[in-house]
Amino acid sequence: MSDSSLLYKNDDAVGRYPPSYYAATAVGAVERPALTGTVEADICIIGGGFTGLSSALHCAERGRSVVVLDAHRAGWGASGRNGGQAGVGQRVEQDELEEMIGVDDAREAYRIGVEAPVLVQALAAKHAIPIGYKPGLLYTNHRARFDAHSRDYARKLREEYGYDQIRFVDREELPDMLGAAGCFGATLDMGGGHCHPLNLALGLARAGEAAGAQIYERSPVVEVERGDPHVVRTGSGGTVRAKTILYACNGYLCGLEPQTSAKVMPINSFVVATEPLSEEVARSLIRDDVAVADSRFVVNYYRLSEDRRLLFGGGETYGYKFHGRIEEFVTKPLLHLFPQLKNVRLDYGWGGTLGITRPRLPDFAELGEGIFSLSGYSGSGLAMATRSGKIFADMLDGDDHDFRVMQRIPTPAFPGGGRWRQPLLFAAMSWYALRDRL
Repeated sequence: MSDSSLLYKNDDAVGRYPPSYYAATAVGAVERPALTGTVEADICIIGGGFTGLSSALHCAERGRSVVVLDAHRAGWGASGRNGGQAGVGQRVEQDELEEMIGVDDAREAYRIGVEAPVLVQALAAKHAIPIGYKPGLLYTNHRARFDAHSRDYARKLREEYGYDQIRFVDREELPDMLGAAGCFGATLDMGGGHCHPLNLALGLARAGEAAGAQIYERSPVVEVERGDPHVVRTGSGGTVRAKTILYACNGYLCGLEPQTSAKVMPINSFVVATEPLSEEVARSLIRDDVAVADSRFVVNYYRLSEDRRLLFGGGETYGYKFHGRIEEFVTKPLLHLFPQLKNVRLDYGWGGTLGITRPRLPDFAELGEGIFSLSGYSGSGLAMATRSGKIFADMLDGDDHDFRVMQRIPTPAFPGGGRWRQPLLFAAMSWYALRDRL
């Protein structure tokens, strides 16, 4: 049984998107019914974020009957609240990945990650999803000593991986591109980009329904009974009987599936949105309208919205409970990087819960006959979770190459068990935050 009360710790208005810039500018946020009664399907997907909605779309397009269950709304969780960055590759660098799984699998995992933002753009174009995609990701170094590694890593990707979309930006060039304090060199990756994440999720939901998928909202899953078929029961009084189950819950799994819960830990990240800025001010902050993330372990990430607001993410808390004063919490790192924005108004502040793994890499798991889990994107979910939906559909169709590559990435359980792993994570993350400052 799942403790679904955890789904309502921060957002107690069931069926309502939390206030955010994304919710205020969402396109196509229709209400869907809760599941009551019994339905049958080939596939039951638990979770209506990028993973679940992309999986539903790709499976439904291939003629499978699909039911998606979400405790709140489609795109309600981190999928509709994140920084909007569509990254390239995997969450860790290729040197580390090569040591972890070998060069051949590391190359395949990188290819999968390169294809991820390309798929986001292709789906948006195919289904007319208004995500406002813009190219470019700038990764800045907050320590000068990191520059040599960034230069070497960009060279490695170009020469050994044939990836020509990345280049090193030295500390003399960077100030013309970025108005943030405390930055040295950077890498600029034009293979990725940034977009409106909630509109992407809502568009995937519409496309999935057009292909035949059924999406039920306000239908928290409280029990899964394995069998032939598997039986999924919801707190809304509904039941799904399905041959295949996909857990696509990420940070909102809430103990529903213990094996995955042991490996995927919920943490919270927070974002603020400024008032709209003038063109001159906006370009003085980020000249080329790319998305930016820095080299801190507790990363700062930011970009400009389509109406020229600075969307800035910074700070984390561990567990399900949000910080009580989000705007104040995020203002500290915001003004550390952009002191020139001291008198700029903040119009929105919100939080979201994501799922992380120990190696900061996705957890692809086959948990039993016809039972799968895809989660733990560790902050890179917009592109990679969308890509995972296609990987899942390919696997069910017999092309399991990419699924097996990702499955071979080791994602060990967090130490400490249910009682101690949260305090241990807090201690570890606090140490890394201190290391960032030092």
